[in-house]
Amino acid sequence: MGVVIKQSIRGTIVNYVGIAVGFFTTFFIITRYLTQEEVGLTRVLIDAAILFASFAQLGTSSSIIRFFPYFKDEEGKHHGFFFWTLVIPIVGFLLFMLVAKCLEGTIIQTFSKNSDLFVTYYRFVFPLSLFMLYQSVFEANANVLMRIVVPKFVREVGVRVGLLVTYLLYGYWQVIDLDGLVVGICITYFIAALVDFFYLLTLGKISFKPDFKVFTKPLLKDIGFYTLFMLLNAITVNVMPLLNTFFVSAGMGLSFTGIYAISNYIATVVEVPNRSLNAIVQPEIAQSFKDQDYAHAETLCKSVSLHLMLSSFLIFFFIWINIDALFMLLPNGDKYEAGKSVVLILGIAKCINSTLFVSSSALNYSKYYYWSFVFTVMLTAMAVVLNVLLIPRWGINGASLSHLISYFTFYACLMVLVWTKLNINIFSKAQLKVLVLLAGLLLLNYGWVKWIYPQFMSLPFSIKADALIDAGAKSCLLLAITIVTCYYWHISEDVNNLIRKALHIKP
Repeated sequence: MGVVIKQSIRGTIVNYVGIAVGFFTTFFIITRYLTQEEVGLTRVLIDAAILFASFAQLGTSSSIIRFFPYFKDEEGKHHGFFFWTLVIPIVGFLLFMLVAKCLEGTIIQTFSKNSDLFVTYYRFVFPLSLFMLYQSVFEANANVLMRIVVPKFVREVGVRVGLLVTYLLYGYWQVIDLDGLVVGICITYFIAALVDFFYLLTLGKISFKPDFKVFTKPLLKDIGFYTLFMLLNAITVNVMPLLNTFFVSAGMGLSFTGIYAISNYIATVVEVPNRSLNAIVQPEIAQSFKDQDYAHAETLCKSVSLHLMLSSFLIFFFIWINIDALFMLLPNGDKYEAGKSVVLILGIAKCINSTLFVSSSALNYSKYYYWSFVFTVMLTAMAVVLNVLLIPRWGINGASLSHLISYFTFYACLMVLVWTKLNINIFSKAQLKVLVLLAGLLLLNYGWVKWIYPQFMSLPFSIKADALIDAGAKSCLLLAITIVTCYYWHISEDVNNLIRKALHIKP
């Protein structure tokens, strides 16, 4: 697990550089120069493109990880495996573009009342989704070749820098209009896909010449069934996080979508370690199931679940205890503070998802992957029903509650299946220590707010400065307590090694 941890750390560093760029873009550019409706427009366009691309992939990204071990051969350039990863998605894209064109009237009717701006720019969803589609495919190819850093840098940093420049051209320099803003977003993702493609070429390990000899009848049958079920499973992985955007846009308007988007962005920071660690560990899980090494698969799952639980819950804890200062720092923060409860609810949901997501990976790469269809239908149906019931009653808070309830139910059922069918239990005693640590930190924060916070707020500065000083002092103290507790309580040996290396402590 040590090698996996090291690689995931590099990816996580890249992720946090991207988060820093995204934080600056979101909190100092978008909220200052774009209206809430324009923020909502950019969000729903990107989410619609992600939704379309997830279907058009035909399960390619997951299939790359699952079936690459059957093609793996460096001397033979992996039997032209890369060729098929290019052909299948374009077939899916053409197929679903036809479906989308047939449903265009229904889509326009649904959004025209409250989100007519989205209807105006709906046509840009198609090129944007094509670029996103191949960016994901190229990134998945890089993952199985154990080269995640460059594609992750392109996705997490390159794309965000491109979007930042686009927003500045629109809002700050005012050299492009709203049409130019949407076109600029499309160009950003096109460049990202192009860079990933040329990076793969530089690795010298791919071939465009297909090798038909490697395809046996059992393998073709397995690929066919797996592709079908992964197409349906794309609803769980990609569609579910986007449902709320569409329901809020259609039912409440793009202004509320803008508030929801900013709150969701804050909560999404929680999932950054999940993106890196799972990207690295999934090929190893797939290899373990191919080799029928179930003990190693369970060890991997336990380790991933522990480290993601520790990182995600701690990140969310530090976000939440400083949420008031964060909105105070945000330009036009008073307009977006209505999403404070959304941050809380979605943050908890994303912590659950980060902790338990590895169980979904284990199921997908096992012989029982077809169960994903059952859970997909259950999760999607529940999310749709809850959105319909809760948004009219509680607005954007109802949308976030539907997300939390759906995912909690989904993972509760999934864990039972993974335990009974695969005999894999992702939980460990160390996770109880994480929960105790969090409980202790919450008590310390309560004491700080009750007795120390008033002292900071009486400093002879502005209210904003007093709040920021308080947030900084509190966060530093609690972070120090967290590091010391993790180290001396031996929650994770991998974490202890990182602490020793960072602080130059000898074992």
